Amino acid sequence: MLSSYVIKQEAKLLGFFACGMAKALPVEEKVAKAYRKWIDSGNEAGMLYMANNVEKRLDPRLLVPGVKTIISVALSYAPSKTIPDTEYQISVYALGQDYHTLMKERLRVFAEKILPVPLSEIGDNVVRCFCDTAPVLERYWATKAGLGWIGKNHQLIIPHAGSMFFLGEVFLPFEVDIYDEPIEGRCGKCHRCLDACPTKAISEDPVFKSDKCLSYQLIENRGELSSEAKEAMGNTIYGCDRCLTSCPWNRFSVPTTEPKLQPKPELLMMTKEDWHNLTVEEYRKLFKGSAVKRVKFEGLKRNIAAKNNK
Repeated sequence: MLSSYVIKQEAKLLGFFACGMAKALPVEEKVAKAYRKWIDSGNEAGMLYMANNVEKRLDPRLLVPGVKTIISVALSYAPSKTIPDTEYQISVYALGQDYHTLMKERLRVFAEKILPVPLSEIGDNVVRCFCDTAPVLERYWATKAGLGWIGKNHQLIIPHAGSMFFLGEVFLPFEVDIYDEPIEGRCGKCHRCLDACPTKAISEDPVFKSDKCLSYQLIENRGELSSEAKEAMGNTIYGCDRCLTSCPWNRFSVPTTEPKLQPKPELLMMTKEDWHNLTVEEYRKLFKGSAVKRVKFEGLKRNIAAKNNK
């Protein structure tokens, strides 16, 4: 049995500002039922991977046989500097290097430090590290691990840090001495995120409408932008942070000190003219090792061109 205190101390030393543990059990039936209904209704839109491996997504024991504990951690990406408001905007999580690589490397180091024996002796198939690349309900497990609650903006909110962070998980075949308890939601009657959403992808209706989300339209949509998205873009050409920046809890967010997540100076200096004249060579250089490459050059130019056609 592992010490939850030691685990949390090691997480803190590695820069994870929040850490919690939950028992690896099937997802609660009401959550599983809601997820299946969401998928059956086609709310995943073009994100077809959300409909894959549903049973594994709803039962971590099917994803990683033998798992007993799920550790959830959070790493801040709140920026110390941002693009000037007058220029085209990119979601702040993507201003630095690609978080997938950083988080996977950090999670593996974390796992090595907390395991009773070397990871090489246990095997990668038994101890698994995840960050947004596997059928894992990350926000659900973060709530079960007591990190925070799911807000009206469908984001995890951590009371002392807001919602500008990356989540990661370590699946362990060991139990811990103390498991964390979920905390009650604290959004209350606040509806600032609902008011701020430019396409009403989020509303009092708890069902998230992916195809209406501006972030989905600008990143995941491989076809033409919807007319609604074009009208709602404002200065945004990648992602959307409005449901985050409008949330009062983000006044507690602390700018990241992780060097690899610091905004690239070249991005902060880009003008609208620079974006419209962007070449594929410049794109590759500017976004080398960046999450923005998910939208590809053609997708980004589509978004930029939409600013001319409004």
